[in-house]
Amino acid sequence: MRILSGIQPSGSLHLGNFFGMMKKMIDYQEQEDLFCFIANYHAMTSLSDGKALAQGTLEAAANFLALGLDPEKSTFWVQSDVPEVQELTWILSNFTPMGLLERCHSYKDKVAQGIKPNHGLFAYPVLMAADILLFQSDRVPVGKDQKQHLEVARDIAIKYNNEYGDVFTVPEPEIDEDVATVPGLDGRKMSKSYGNTIDLFLGEKALRKQVMRIVTDPTPVEEPKDPDSCNIFQIYRLFLDRQGVEDLRQRYLTPGLRYGDVKQELFETTRDFFAPYTEKRNELLADPQGLRKILEQGAEKARHAASKTLRKVRKKGGLSY
Repeated sequence: MRILSGIQPSGSLHLGNFFGMMKKMIDYQEQEDLFCFIANYHAMTSLSDGKALAQGTLEAAANFLALGLDPEKSTFWVQSDVPEVQELTWILSNFTPMGLLERCHSYKDKVAQGIKPNHGLFAYPVLMAADILLFQSDRVPVGKDQKQHLEVARDIAIKYNNEYGDVFTVPEPEIDEDVATVPGLDGRKMSKSYGNTIDLFLGEKALRKQVMRIVTDPTPVEEPKDPDSCNIFQIYRLFLDRQGVEDLRQRYLTPGLRYGDVKQELFETTRDFFAPYTEKRNELLADPQGLRKILEQGAEKARHAASKTLRKVRKKGGLSY
């Protein structure tokens, strides 16, 4: 079973990135054929600073490796190091109805947030489809906000296969309902766009400041509290096992719980959890050439897999003669 997913290198990582995608991908490498990439082409839709993108790409690689991704157990590369994805994007563009893209809510949402509309932003789902189909991915872990894009990839694959035969694996989305949307400080989806994140690898002072900004309701200390509507609870539970979640729930239902105390616990838990990963990350970033070598080796593995698919596509479409 081939599992594929990617992450953009556009800014600091946060708990939503880790629990929504990264942790799951790292766990998969022990039992599945894991393909994982840094989506720097995608990041260009919102980041035009070349130096920032290059540095962010190295930092994203260091983050993944520090958190436990093993390049010996997976295929890990940078999107732009596999040019086959751009050729396939153009080919798939000719099998993508305009109406399919016009219905994508992500484009509309980002434009509404003030991002300047352009072709790259509009055609984002086709590039995502190429990422997925190029590697014959069976399953793609995605958040709820990316489910529609996965459906676009499926539609394109089916349309192409109807034309040329069984060329692409039609991917299945995988959404873990428990962590599909990690809440931010204000209860909306945790996102850099909303400025409501708890970032990874922060110093203690900055981390504590973020955690203490979590929005809570005005329920008095002496009254029971609803854990299911509490942003602190929804974030804290991600660090806990089943018994830990139940114990925390009972504390909420018992009068006397102070939100400030739970915030302090969440701060300490987050700090202690990521402390060893932070040390490893700093070591990796101190050796950028070593990082690049790891990524180059991953790109070689990825291109080997990509070339198999692209040869079929070129032959079917008359591009090989």
